[in-house]
Amino acid sequence: ESPQPWLPAEPLPRFSDTALTGMYYSCSLRPDIQALLEKPLSWDLTGEQPTVLILHTHATESYTPAGESYVETSAYRTLDESYNMLSIGALVAELLAEEGITAVQDRALHDYPSYNGSYVDARKAIQEYLEKYPTIRLVLDLHRDAAGTNANQLRTEVEIEGKTSAQLMLVMGTNAAGQKHAHWEDNLSLGLKLQAQLETQAPGITRPTVLRAQRFNQDLCPGALLVEVGAAGNTHAEARLAAEQLVRAIATLAKGTE
Repeated sequence: ESPQPWLPAEPLPRFSDTALTGMYYSCSLRPDIQALLEKPLSWDLTGEQPTVLILHTHATESYTPAGESYVETSAYRTLDESYNMLSIGALVAELLAEEGITAVQDRALHDYPSYNGSYVDARKAIQEYLEKYPTIRLVLDLHRDAAGTNANQLRTEVEIEGKTSAQLMLVMGTNAAGQKHAHWEDNLSLGLKLQAQLETQAPGITRPTVLRAQRFNQDLCPGALLVEVGAAGNTHAEARLAAEQLVRAIATLAKGTE
């Protein structure tokens, strides 16, 4: 068989250029970005056992229709699994499998019929998956961003290989709000490496990482990330292109870093 296209050859990747890691601080904490970026990552995501959990705290989030026909439950939300966040997660799982990384996807609608309590509901699901699959090392909570009103929704964009892609944004939780989160810096270290790799392979693909006071269930695993795949103003096709870049970056980090 031919080798997987994005699995890195030795030596393992190493990151030190903080210019690749834009940061927006939405809390009082100011971690040592340089040290966290350079900290080695020790894991192996490859193999037959599940190492990645994909879920969607806000699964019914969707994008701006571009000729597609589906029913919205409310503006930019739908139960149609071909166009809400479940479709993006399914794509990520499929592409990871092609790279030799086994992922499981939680397909529960944690935000429907009630949006309130979606993080509490998702938390229970994550705990159940981590107990069932102790080999999981990466938990990806995939969302899409939203800003604006009605038809004036935020649209993120970057040109990659002649195509318009949505951008990606990491939202990283901390213990700044007083919640227990012992390994938030470990999570941030991983997020910084992922952002640096994304910017290396596709300059402009990421928006600045947002450091928040809340923990967003990231305390449950030292490899937990919340990723905004585009925004409500993007099309589904643009979001899919961004998801492909996300998988490529994860695959590059699949054996860890120096």
